[in-house]
Amino acid sequence: MNYLEMAMLKFDFSLKTRDGQKVESILIAGRDQTDAERKLFQMYRNCEVTRCDVRKTEDKSGQAMFVEDLLTLIAKYH
Repeated sequence: MNYLEMAMLKFDFSLKTRDGQKVESILIAGRDQTDAERKLFQMYRNCEVTRCDVRKTEDKSGQAMFVEDLLTLIAKYH
């Protein structure tokens, strides 16, 4: 799998928050499931993942992933 194919992965999560609320569908881009889960747990600390499906986007440019990587870097060093 080349970088562009990896950049196109999106993960569709369902989860239960630490307060017990169910969230049915959250799409998160990631290089792999571990990367997407890391991002998910930053937003929903102590949640329980109840489902994770992999989706490929139609966009072949990789631009969306590039922007997300940039934003992650900015947030990390800000």
